[in-house]
Amino acid sequence: MLRFEVSVDDLLRSRFALSPAMDLCFLLRSLADRAPLLPRAWAARLLPAFERLRRETELNAVLALHSAQGGPNFVAPPPRGLHQTWADDLAMIRATPLEAARHEFATTVTGPSARDPRVRAVLDSPDAVSRIAEATDRAWRELLAPDWPQLRAICERDIVHRVGVIGEHGWATTIESLHPSIAWQAGGIGIGHFPQVGTVRLAGDGLLLIPSAFVGHIAAHTEDPWPRTLIYRARGTAALWGEQEDVPRPDALTALVGRSRARLLLALDAPASTSHLARSLAMTPGAVGDHLAILRSSGLLVRARSGRSVLYRRTLLGEALAAGSG
Repeated sequence: MLRFEVSVDDLLRSRFALSPAMDLCFLLRSLADRAPLLPRAWAARLLPAFERLRRETELNAVLALHSAQGGPNFVAPPPRGLHQTWADDLAMIRATPLEAARHEFATTVTGPSARDPRVRAVLDSPDAVSRIAEATDRAWRELLAPDWPQLRAICERDIVHRVGVIGEHGWATTIESLHPSIAWQAGGIGIGHFPQVGTVRLAGDGLLLIPSAFVGHIAAHTEDPWPRTLIYRARGTAALWGEQEDVPRPDALTALVGRSRARLLLALDAPASTSHLARSLAMTPGAVGDHLAILRSSGLLVRARSGRSVLYRRTLLGEALAAGSG
């Protein structure tokens, strides 16, 4: 079991962040391993481009860095906050000193990858950092960038939901809701999903929490240069996978209010704005706004301003309809 010792100061400094680079790493690993985590429809769409990139770019050298259990630091630098972009991540990758990159190569590249002549030629070259950065950037642009606005919206909505849970129920409930194996114990967070890892002290630096669209269960960073981090599956990701997951279909609700309004009503298990809903459901903002207005006039939704955003949430009647659809 992995255990984080948590103090009051740690709770005060705990925060959320987004990591495009980390999600790209999880996606590449899923494609390379043909992992069942990735739905068949997504795999069928992305695998041809993935295999082409392995032939045309230095992507195999990037994949070799994914062999370490804790994940790569070089191609997935620690994010700085909620506004992290791929451009931010790529700039940090390109700025990595060659000696620091080579130190990571020596500790993470093992097994068959370490003996692959093409991989070794990249890792031993004086321009290894720029070659890996270029391959990673092409993988981002061709495999993940088209879907990232939708995935980012889902992660942002997840964070809005978690912050609401903190306000209503506190940190203990919020942390335990991240994964079934997590339990808030006296003075710390226990995570039974991991093997015998031991105890990690946060030492007043707080815990970084990152929602992900592609992490299998839950992942952690416990060593520098990352802050102590938990990466968890974002709520709402299952809706992307459609028929590839055992998600209840809103057949009765669809017959009552229509397919698009049923999708919106079911998506509002946490408050969300028009723009977040549009991105996460791949709908136009105008269409979302029209459907939300009808749902609101029917007594299924209410809205309230939060800062510069207007958030919609289900009424009791909307909750009853959504619950009945499942």
